[in-house]
Amino acid sequence: MKKMHVLLVLLWLALPVLTFAQSKKDLAAAKEVEALERQRFEAQVKKDYAVLEKVFADDLVYTHSNGKQNNKQEYIQSIRDGKSQYDKIDVEALNVRAYNDGKAAVVNGTITITLPNKPDGSPNLAYLKYVVVQVKNPKKGWQVVLWQSQKQPEAKS
Repeated sequence: MKKMHVLLVLLWLALPVLTFAQSKKDLAAAKEVEALERQRFEAQVKKDYAVLEKVFADDLVYTHSNGKQNNKQEYIQSIRDGKSQYDKIDVEALNVRAYNDGKAAVVNGTITITLPNKPDGSPNLAYLKYVVVQVKNPKKGWQVVLWQSQKQPEAKS
């Protein structure tokens, strides 16, 4: 019984170390990154290249839902060339977890992208789940260093 009591006391003392609650800096960073994610999607739709140049890190790895990868310059050029076209991006779900005193964030979510209509004129929608890693650069602010997406089945009406 005494061993059990000692074990419980040790567990109680270790509990603060074992909890993974986010710090105030992490919580503030998570809110900031969530807003920036929405702004980035808007910039992709509006082809706001100044914003895109700022929010994507120079060492960006952008993996499309078909598996093709781009670096920062290739991805932004694909928007300029019309290879990556977005008429609308709707955020269906968005979860941000910040780490390292608000210096890194992992984002996962679900989006619906409205693309230009198909050749027969019917709507062209892409349903994606995605993961983003953002880091806070002391001089440039939050930047996306990794994007990875996966197509999801079409939503049932």
